[in-house]
Amino acid sequence: MARPVTPLGILAKTLESIVQKIDTTDTVLKDELCYAYQIASGLDPYLEDCTTPDSEPLRQLVTKTQQEEWGQNWQKQVTEVPLEQEMLSGHVEGQTLKMFVRMTQATRILEIGMFTGYSALAMAEALPEHGQVVACEVDPYVAQFAQHCFDNSPHGHKIKVKVAPALLTMRQLSDMGESFDFVFIDADKGGYIDYFNFLLETNLLAPNGIICVDNTLLQGEPYLSEKSANGSAIAQFNRHVANDPRVEQVLLPLRDGLTIIRRV
Repeated sequence: MARPVTPLGILAKTLESIVQKIDTTDTVLKDELCYAYQIASGLDPYLEDCTTPDSEPLRQLVTKTQQEEWGQNWQKQVTEVPLEQEMLSGHVEGQTLKMFVRMTQATRILEIGMFTGYSALAMAEALPEHGQVVACEVDPYVAQFAQHCFDNSPHGHKIKVKVAPALLTMRQLSDMGESFDFVFIDADKGGYIDYFNFLLETNLLAPNGIICVDNTLLQGEPYLSEKSANGSAIAQFNRHVANDPRVEQVLLPLRDGLTIIRRV
């Protein structure tokens, strides 16, 4: 069973634990706690149920990712942070990204941080036949894992994987005069500010391009007093974006937080 990794998931799990442990004669208090737990725990499943289902290739990718023994394959990875199935973008977020791509009529997408390719494939499904996703992934093991999944999709040919540190790939793309209508950032949290600044300081982001940034609520840490290194990095990124006069943005409480950014 995947552990909760979103503010809502953690809240629901905590309320469940309290409801199971509480021993009180105050029936009103217990009823209120049970009601709060039902509200918190029922929201995500309801959103899943009311959202367009994943395609068969996306479902297969999710299953393959969940079945992979990431801990046992740690020696194959080059990332400093252990890879785990919880890094997979969720169904509702994937369909949201897919909807954004259709709404913006994007044809060129840059993904910074791919993991096993769920979000890349979801966005590729929304692209026209001539569209392309350029996906930056630092880890060759997961890049190969994702490519196998792409090969089983009729939209997989729209995805081009670049295996290298993301900033290196971004510099190369910029030097080549490449430009993207839609950018999705879901990589190392300490690099978010650098990725954001590079996009705005070069022509890599098209004039009317949109940036979507994942994990900007990071398990609630950005607004809690105690933060991990990643939580602090996200808090700094959120403040950096909020204070940047070059952009306007909105932070959506979708899964682990999704920030939508555009140039002013």
